[in-house]
Amino acid sequence: MALPLRYNIRNVLVRWRSTITTILGIALVVSVYVLMQAMAAGIEKSSANTGSPDNLLIIRRGSTAESSSIVSREQLRTLLYSPEIARTAADEPLVSADVLVLLNLPRRDGGGEANVLLRGVSPRGRDLRAQVVLVEGRWFDRGKREVVVSQRLAARFAGFGLNEEFRSGPATYRVVGHTDAGKSAFDSEVWMDADEARALFDREQYSSLLVRPKDAEAATNLIARLEKDKRLQLVAHVESAYYAKQTGTATPIKWLGNFLAIAMSVGAVFAAMNTMYAAVGARTREIGTLRVLGFRRRTVVLSFLLEGALLAGLGGALGCALSLFMNGYAVGTLNFATFSETVFEFRITPALMLQGLLFSIVVGILGTLLPALRASRLPVIAALKSL
Repeated sequence: MALPLRYNIRNVLVRWRSTITTILGIALVVSVYVLMQAMAAGIEKSSANTGSPDNLLIIRRGSTAESSSIVSREQLRTLLYSPEIARTAADEPLVSADVLVLLNLPRRDGGGEANVLLRGVSPRGRDLRAQVVLVEGRWFDRGKREVVVSQRLAARFAGFGLNEEFRSGPATYRVVGHTDAGKSAFDSEVWMDADEARALFDREQYSSLLVRPKDAEAATNLIARLEKDKRLQLVAHVESAYYAKQTGTATPIKWLGNFLAIAMSVGAVFAAMNTMYAAVGARTREIGTLRVLGFRRRTVVLSFLLEGALLAGLGGALGCALSLFMNGYAVGTLNFATFSETVFEFRITPALMLQGLLFSIVVGILGTLLPALRASRLPVIAALKSL
């Protein structure tokens, strides 16, 4: 014979002080867990949303990222007129030789400095990255130390406003335009002319090449040719696939989120155990009465577990609801691949909320298990004689 559900609900309502304490404690744990996982999901989404499957990104063999790659001008000239590469109407190859440089710049709110990724792009670079759209001002002119920055970076760093100037090293740069890259990794970059960037930062080589093959077959042939050519020491990746793999920044955040969740859940489990032990102590005669009425030990255990799961579920739902206020909020963090600031949004998905809710229920059941077993093992006579 099972105990009716309203028995557990009435117990929760009668002991409202301990109920509120348990719910709030679990809600805090779940909220932190969901937000940390939402940060990692936002970074992964930013990387997965970057690049085009029609482009190939070419970097030095053995490099894990563009920032650690070197492509010489001789290698560029060798590849520039490859038969696999598409051409414009003016018979110019669709190739952009890029240079990546880290700038250390002050934040707009005065909260210290951070690294920003400056990308020097060739004239064809804008054509190959159609997702980067100019939304204010104009594109930079070559040879004038002009840059365009994303709107998101402009809100975070000093000197990034339209027609404002900032200084890095021996040069002063003027912001002539703001861009929107559709919440991709390009929203974390400053752009200027590639050859001008090489001259200003004393770079003889390029960092990477972005090329547009004629078709899928040409892309496959170019990838295979670079793989076999030991002289060039280059490797080609589909651009969108390359950025989708650049999610190393999300991994430490996931680890931190899991660590915090485990540490806080241990505290939540003990809090739940303390609450349920107190409930057992206050309901000793009640438990004895239930046993006399014919309810078995496993029924009492299941009843207490159900009560713990109910409290934890309410706490988990509250924690998920609290975390929703951060959904879509844009922040920045360190990109461990480029060591520059990456701008991303918290992404709280239904699957992530369900994960947080299930996590809370598990915490509630674990915290209730030992008190429930103790309640079931109370001798009937002793329980009825207790005060």
